[in-house]
Amino acid sequence: MSLWFTEKQTKSFGITGKVRRTLESEQTAFQQLDMLETEEFGNMLFLDGMVMTSEKDEFVYHEMIVHVPLNTHPSPKKVLVVGGGDGGTIREVLKHPAVESVMQVEIDGKVVEYSKKHLPSISSSYGDARAKLLIGDGFEHIIRSENVYDVILVDSTEPVGPAAGLFTKGFYAGIAKALKHDGIFVAQTDNPWFKSDLIKNVMKDAGEVFPITRLYTCNIPTYPSGMWTFTLGSKKYDPLEVTAENIREMDTKYYTPELHHASFVLPKFVKQLIDSK
Repeated sequence: MSLWFTEKQTKSFGITGKVRRTLESEQTAFQQLDMLETEEFGNMLFLDGMVMTSEKDEFVYHEMIVHVPLNTHPSPKKVLVVGGGDGGTIREVLKHPAVESVMQVEIDGKVVEYSKKHLPSISSSYGDARAKLLIGDGFEHIIRSENVYDVILVDSTEPVGPAAGLFTKGFYAGIAKALKHDGIFVAQTDNPWFKSDLIKNVMKDAGEVFPITRLYTCNIPTYPSGMWTFTLGSKKYDPLEVTAENIREMDTKYYTPELHHASFVLPKFVKQLIDSK
């Protein structure tokens, strides 16, 4: 008998994949956590039935949430990651030699524990001397911080459960306070096919807090619709003004200096979506 997982991305649409075996299945204090070994995408992490990451395509998300803002900021010394318990985001942050420290605040320690066990290529940077892990509430950490970080990366799940508060104007205002005078933040903001209202609202709210707000996209096959967006808010630096010549070569599989700019070229229906906010 074949075993398959199905993620219902809407009430009438989903994706499915063949499962070799279940590695972990646990109701944590915050969410249902499942780790599956799959035929097509290797080991995959699910939270509340939603795909969070896979061994095969994780590099797209992690490279794009990190390298766009860190190559926009001229000196990203102190970085905060909210969420991202699989470890992929801090792995990419630590590829930047200017980074002196990266603080990660993850609410669910079980995500970190099982990622270290079953996703070692993603969680490989835990233990780095520049990285500090705090198991706690990222929203509360930001509210308590002022003028601390150069870059803040919100690597959250969809706006349900413990991540619901991370998609509000009040949260973006808190981020602005926690950033230095020239700071930058990026948050994953889902897809324009199924979550157009979310993107429109985030761009509107972030745009009322940050003088520069940009939306950019990438392709992630295991995420709803395959098209994924990130929202960038900046106090000073515009990612479109970064020259490709000033982006140093790094060990990446998706991100390139040319793609840095190309990712901001939006399909017409996406541009119309945010222009109408």
